[in-house]
Amino acid sequence: MASVSAHLFLVLISLLLVLPVEAVEAGDAIALLLGVALSITGICACLGVYARKRNGQM
Repeated sequence: MASVSAHLFLVLISLLLVLPVEAVEAGDAIALLLGVALSITGICACLGVYARKRNGQM
């Protein structure tokens, strides 16, 4: 789990460095964090469905 948080931290830092020089407001940061969290949740959900179908549980 620590490696996942490390990768997430690196991705967030790299995204913030790529953004324009303008100040990133708190709303933008919250939206970015929510988007990343929802994307990870969606990917995990899709992997779970795939694994269940592959094992014949669905």
